[in-house]
Amino acid sequence: MIRRTALAAFLFLAISAAVVQGQEDEKLQTSLPNILPRFRGRAVIMEIDARILENGEVTWNETHQKVTIPGRPVEIKLVGENLVVIVRFTFIRNNDGGQKLLVAQGQIWMADPSQGIRYQASVQTIPLEFDETLYYFPLGPLKPEDSASSIEVKLTLRPYEE
Repeated sequence: MIRRTALAAFLFLAISAAVVQGQEDEKLQTSLPNILPRFRGRAVIMEIDARILENGEVTWNETHQKVTIPGRPVEIKLVGENLVVIVRFTFIRNNDGGQKLLVAQGQIWMADPSQGIRYQASVQTIPLEFDETLYYFPLGPLKPEDSASSIEVKLTLRPYEE
């Protein structure tokens, strides 16, 4: 597992974050009122709150709301001097509209002076309901023996309403 000491250095550097999906998402958001009826009723809003915690206190926070449709991922990218974290959330809904799933794909690149660049990837499928809050920890949950710094992504999924 990635050592949290490198995260501490990351916390004090210039941090940039973005929720990205590319130019196609801008087209999707501007065309939602005109989208085919079968997709309009399936569109969802992902509310994403990415933050860095140090000793239980929020030291950095960024919030986004993105409109998407099932199968179309929403990506979060956190970039520091020695750490890059990319998390991609994809909402999936079965055809009858019952079961809702969120696929969380995480990728981490970390520069470690003693070991070079380290890479870690993960994929999780998480059942969830609308308005349920999901917490995702790209570097894993904070453990008592680790430093008191962590990255936390809070996600809430809501149905899109015009």
